Amino acid sequence: MKPSRLLLVWLALLLVIGIVLGTCRALDIAVPSTLVSIHWGLLLALLALAVLDAVRVKRLPSPRIQRHMPGSLALGRWSDVRLEVEHDVSQPLIIEVFDHVPDGLSFEHLPLSVELQPGQQSQIGYRVRPLNRGHFTFEHCEINLPSPMGLWTDKRLSNVSDNTRVYPDFARLYGGQLLAVDNWLSQLGVRQRHRRGLGLEFHQLREFREGDSLRQIDWKATARQRTPIAREYQDERDQQILFMLDCGRRMRSQDGELTHFDHALNACLLLSYVALRQGDAVGLGTFAAEPPRYLAPVKGAGQLNVLLNSVYDLNSTQRSADYQAAATQLLARQKRRSLVVLVTNLRDEDDDELLTAVKRLSQQHRVLVASLRETVLDSLRQTPVQTLSEALTYCGTVDYLNVRNELHERLNAHGVPVLDANPHELGAALVTRYLEWKKAGVF
Repeated sequence: MKPSRLLLVWLALLLVIGIVLGTCRALDIAVPSTLVSIHWGLLLALLALAVLDAVRVKRLPSPRIQRHMPGSLALGRWSDVRLEVEHDVSQPLIIEVFDHVPDGLSFEHLPLSVELQPGQQSQIGYRVRPLNRGHFTFEHCEINLPSPMGLWTDKRLSNVSDNTRVYPDFARLYGGQLLAVDNWLSQLGVRQRHRRGLGLEFHQLREFREGDSLRQIDWKATARQRTPIAREYQDERDQQILFMLDCGRRMRSQDGELTHFDHALNACLLLSYVALRQGDAVGLGTFAAEPPRYLAPVKGAGQLNVLLNSVYDLNSTQRSADYQAAATQLLARQKRRSLVVLVTNLRDEDDDELLTAVKRLSQQHRVLVASLRETVLDSLRQTPVQTLSEALTYCGTVDYLNVRNELHERLNAHGVPVLDANPHELGAALVTRYLEWKKAGVF
């Protein structure tokens, strides 16, 4: 409980009067004794009223609060939280409400002031914006309750427990379901190449059409029907994609509001959505995580929800990436040939260990190394050099990029393709490469 502004004003006023009376006495200025008596009377009356008001506010029942909020929030997006407040006091009451928002969520429009009417329910609201993924718990809501005479403000803590989960932002992704798939992919910047030749999986028999290849003719069906019948093919389905997601310290670099790890996770989920729509199975494994997680490849639209619930609280760690151990674990778990997408941030120190691990994986799987490149490197390389410090920074950046490019070229020379992209471009680049390989039948 703390004094209100009204009580502080009265105390300040009586203090000023007391100082003036004391000064007059010190200067031997005659002061009527009635003024001193009135001053002390006012002070005692204020004290008595303050005590009485404090007792009365302590006896007031706390207003009842209910919080209504979504069970899941999207990372980086504003969402509304609604509070319903009511009380049992017979008179209108103006209170101040402050909801204790967990760390990791930013908020707007708090604290809130609301006038409560007897027997009525009042609704107020504010907005929250998640800064981190994971599970968040709301425990308390603070109410500043004014005393009947307005001399005190009583702080009450109401236990209002709620839980919510913060997922990667896929509002744009799910909104794409309302559009044609090709239209949606083109909006994301995905480029699809025309197929060369035929698909790999038989789809159906149909009448021969002008422009069909003679190789498509099914001669047995043609003999039975006594008319040319052609085979129609489609892209091969029921393939498997497995992500190997680096959760180590090199993924903690920040680009904008999101870390490289968040960008990588979003890219994996985006490609998962596209692959599941194409009829493929998608799984995910992590390394340098605490503890490592593994989700076996499964087909169906429901797999995306399983992926989201498996990784929404996944965060990067301070551990270094052990590519050899990650390759050993994956080979022990995944026996069927798959497209393995290794998502990491290649550095200049990566060489023999990474190459050995990827070559082991390539013996059984089709491997794609997706490497995130820091945006600041491109900015430093294009910045004009005018001072010695800028020249040293420029030379260091160029040397770092050259060593990194040499590693990419070495991996390519051993038949391991590398996709080097800025974090915000990784999702569209992965989908483009996936569709290109799927149409070409390279995995």
